[in-house]
Amino acid sequence: MNPTLITSAQNNGIKHLVRLRERREREKEKLTVLEGYRELTRADEYGMTITEAWFSPELFLGENEYPLLARLESKGAKLFQVPPHLLTKVTYRDRPEGLIAVAKMLKHDLSSIPLRKDGLYLLAESIEKPGNLGSMLRSADAAGADGLIICDRQTDIYNPNVIRASTGALFSVPLAETDNESALAWLKENNILSIATTPHTDKCYTDIDMTGPVAIIMGTEQTGLTDFWLKNADIPAVIPMLGKIDSLNVATATTILLYEAARQRNFKKR
Repeated sequence: MNPTLITSAQNNGIKHLVRLRERREREKEKLTVLEGYRELTRADEYGMTITEAWFSPELFLGENEYPLLARLESKGAKLFQVPPHLLTKVTYRDRPEGLIAVAKMLKHDLSSIPLRKDGLYLLAESIEKPGNLGSMLRSADAAGADGLIICDRQTDIYNPNVIRASTGALFSVPLAETDNESALAWLKENNILSIATTPHTDKCYTDIDMTGPVAIIMGTEQTGLTDFWLKNADIPAVIPMLGKIDSLNVATATTILLYEAARQRNFKKR
């Protein structure tokens, strides 16, 4: 490897990393910041172009970081070695792992979602918390979902907190960003059963056949799905609440429904 040594906080590259902490700057430049060995490995594995990698060997958790950096360098990434206090300046984590990278954002539209005869899809409407969206991605990956469609987004999918909460699933789950009307048209065109989660029905989610092509539709924690999906989805579904609390965290509810679909499909691996 042939890294450039950076020791000053006034370096333009360090300042650039700090600017990329802001959503407006990320969207303007179509660049995002990745942090941690697992996240960088998965981003590289699933085809993201990493343009820069910044590292502090003193913060590494093992020895695997060096082969990763060498691989990124061989693909054109510029390497920068910095002292720990500089890396900590731009990190999001309380315990940095010694690796931060800049990567080009991918374009995500409905053509990115693979069509399968028994496809399992997740549709997320107006999810506002990055941690929830990241956890939903993690569950989608774990349950073998074929794609996540984000409608009327409220958070940046390349927010570092989304990436961290997804543990890299952001790169493994096919994604699309679109509006409600386009998503509905896509579901209808491809004969995908849509299931709207709502407390205002008696139909339990376990009573719905999810073995065919199906999309599970989740809304915000505070208000749930909008009338658009409650009126246009094929089937409403409820997760029974047996205690005093009347709702679940949206990521938790997502996991329950995705795994019910996986159970009905006998947990067959794609």
